[in-house]
Amino acid sequence: EVQLQAFGGGLVQAGGSLRLSCLASGINFDDYAIGWFRQVPGKEREGISCINLSDGRGYYVDSVKGRFTISRDSAKSAVYLQMNNLKPEDTAVYYCAAGKSWIVRTTLQSQDDYDYWGQGTQVTVSS
Repeated sequence: EVQLQAFGGGLVQAGGSLRLSCLASGINFDDYAIGWFRQVPGKEREGISCINLSDGRGYYVDSVKGRFTISRDSAKSAVYLQMNNLKPEDTAVYYCAAGKSWIVRTTLQSQDDYDYWGQGTQVTVSS
């Protein structure tokens, strides 16, 4: 059974940092990519970053590039999203998802590329 567990959200002031974690079980790291998405009430879920678990290469949308860093620890079956210089517009529920690495598009435009989703973790950035 594949399980993804996302945690690490919280309340932080603008300019602060948080690190989100996604623990994955039941998948072969060599075959998958993990993506981070976020969603604000009333808006569509937005892909912000993904990482190829095999080679560790990360991809970002422009709105988080230079502020967020995605990484993985294969030994711990974990993917991290280090979020620095947080802005109020980063406030959202954040989700991690897993998809086959040869299907996941690095443009982060499609949720359909992902097979498995974790529960969300709330990130709130106060101004």
